Amino acid sequence: YFRNEGSLTSTLRTLLFFTALMITLPVGLYFSSKAYLFEGTLGMSERDSYFYAAIVAVVTVHVVLALFVYVAWNEGSRQWREGKQD
Repeated sequence: YFRNEGSLTSTLRTLLFFTALMITLPVGLYFSSKAYLFEGTLGMSERDSYFYAAIVAVVTVHVVLALFVYVAWNEGSRQWREGKQD
């Protein structure tokens, strides 16, 4: 019973971590890349910087999702191996 509670806590912690990443990282990279990278450094127009910043945000969402799947897959296989050894 306690082993399942620990794995549930670990799973919930992982889910909350990636949920926070999914909310903050794309939004933060959208605005920072728009203002500092595309408009500031590269001197793009406001309209073009919206487009490229959106691409950065979408790519970030996909990277976070891929990392979540990778971590969840490894965590699930680790828990399965630990349960199988008992």
